[in-house]
Amino acid sequence: MNHIQTRSTGDGALLRRYEYDDAWTVAADLGVDDETVTVDTVGETAIVVVEGPDGPVESEFELPGTAADAAVNNGVLTVEGER
Repeated sequence: MNHIQTRSTGDGALLRRYEYDDAWTVAADLGVDDETVTVDTVGETAIVVVEGPDGPVESEFELPGTAADAAVNNGVLTVEGER
């Protein structure tokens, strides 16, 4: 397993990427309620929208491949795909 960790600028989420022989996972601790998050994937890009008190905030990040699944659980976003 290969593990890559990055932090976005400012108060952004901590991103971790795990790469396995046959799959990969990207995880981000968003620190918000699950109901406020919408996730969409297009090709190798994840689009995350968080509804906040001042309106929606949109973020995009590149994925290591095409996503097979995306979910938010307890404020943690996970996106998974196969190699």
